[in-house]
Amino acid sequence: MPDYSIVIPAFDEELLLPSTIAALREAMNDISLEGEIIVVDNNSSDATAEVASKAGARVVFEPVNRISTARNAGAKVARGEWFVFVDADTRIPVDLLKKALNSLAGGKIGGGGACIRFGPDGKGAHPLMLRLWNWISRFFKLAAGSFIFCLREGFEEVGGFSNKVYAGEEILFSRQYKRWCLRQGLGFQVFPNPPVSTSARKLQWYSPFRLAATFCLFVLCPFLVRSRSFCSFWYDRPKVARDSGRG
Repeated sequence: MPDYSIVIPAFDEELLLPSTIAALREAMNDISLEGEIIVVDNNSSDATAEVASKAGARVVFEPVNRISTARNAGAKVARGEWFVFVDADTRIPVDLLKKALNSLAGGKIGGGGACIRFGPDGKGAHPLMLRLWNWISRFFKLAAGSFIFCLREGFEEVGGFSNKVYAGEEILFSRQYKRWCLRQGLGFQVFPNPPVSTSARKLQWYSPFRLAATFCLFVLCPFLVRSRSFCSFWYDRPKVARDSGRG
């Protein structure tokens, strides 16, 4: 029986998933605890499931195209007592996974996340957005969806991720889970270092205006995260991505 379970929600991620799983395997091989990788094929139209299975991950299918629902589907079949949620376009450093698991094992930290940086495809990207998010993440203790770790017990008691939203589920979860940790006398930690490396592909797909408009829209109207059509930014692949093979 594994000690911890890593859950990866994946929708049309055949291109980036192999490197994500490879980085996780490298990190897991440096840890004495036993772990498992679960990839949730979230109704993909490409070879996501085949790629994940070939890489040695357990694959489960979730037909409802919603990130929070996919995360919950992975947790439902997970066998570990500790959960780690990782995005399909994110690489986890060896030391970060070790730090997260050691924190849970220590009995004083109930969960948390990590700061983020852009991978090689983010070369030339303006750092302001990342710096702002990393400050918000650490100051308010809000985990980015790219890396979240928690206890099974707490995850189940707060009801997992909200199935009512199409985006921002990690923020809602962080708030609920922090309150659960507080009641248990546990901390919620967002590690500044080492950061996870996540894809900057959306900066290539969308114009600065579209990115800024999307950010402002959800800041002013947060209730729109309940609408699939307004959250297309997180689900649709623009034609430029499909044509270039950078999906």
